[in-house]
Parts: sequence; C-alpha cells; structure tokens
Amino acid sequence: MSLHPAFSAFALLLTLPCFAADAPKAEIQHAVDTFQAALKAHDAKSVSSLFLNDNISWYTSLGDASFTSVKARHSEVTTAYKAGTLKQFTDFIGSGKVQVEERFHNIRIDTDGTVASVYFDFDFLADGKIANHGAETWQMIHTPDGWKIAAMLYSSNF
Repeated sequence: MSLHPAFSAFALLLTLPCFAADAPKAEIQHAVDTFQAALKAHDAKSVSSLFLNDNISWYTSLGDASFTSVKARHSEVTTAYKAGTLKQFTDFIGSGKVQVEERFHNIRIDTDGTVASVYFDFDFLADGKIANHGAETWQMIHTPDGWKIAAMLYSSNF
C-alpha cells in the first residue's frame, strides 16, 4: 500500500517532459495571437517587435491564376514571386487607410524549443472583404526577448 503514493509521484514526473514541450508551442502561439491582434489594431510597433530584425527574408508568391491576372495588366512582371520588407508591411499597417485583418486556419507549429516553423492557411481581409488568401510560413528563433520571426513566406491568391 505504501507503493501507491510513490508510484503516483513517479507517474506524475513522467508527464513533466510533456508540459516542458508544450511551453515553447504556447509561447509561439502567443506570438501568432499578438501578430493578429496588432495587425487588426494597426499597431505597427507591436508587429515589428515580433520580428528578429528589419532585414528578415520576406517573400510572396502568386498562385497561377493570380500571376496570370497580374501579368495581363503588367507585362513587365516576369516572376510569380517577389521580395518584400518588414518596413513596407508595417508602413501599410500603420497607415490605417484600410481596416485589415488576417484570419489564420489550420495552424501548425513545429519546434525543438530553439527554432520553430509555423505554417497556416490564411484569409487577408481589407475593409471586411477577403483581398487574398493562401498559405503562410514563418521561420522563428528563440531569443532572450522571446520568439522572433526570422523569415516569412506566403502565397497570394485573389
């Protein structure tokens, strides 16, 4: 009978790695939630604080139909992808000219506690209407200041 409390304590200790593994994912999910809230609030400073630095890798890639549409209007466009910058994005968000919201679906977070990959489907709304949709991925790194986005890549379909 005296083994029961000891066994219970041992069983509880076995679950600790599960809780430790969940902590980074919860912190990353908090960064995802902060991004969405800051975007909706036109809070460019909070959006910027989620990134490792101003020179991160930032690319958008148009889906086939979207690329065909853009190419028909702009013959100088030769590729379906282009680089962007954090500054361009935060200037747009901070301007407040358009009410924006990005809705995330099917969020998947993979991490070893040091680096992480966040992948999700999204709908980007401008003034309440879907302006584009696609898939987005963030490459993140854990820093002394928390999780930071080191690279962003997303598809754009409209």
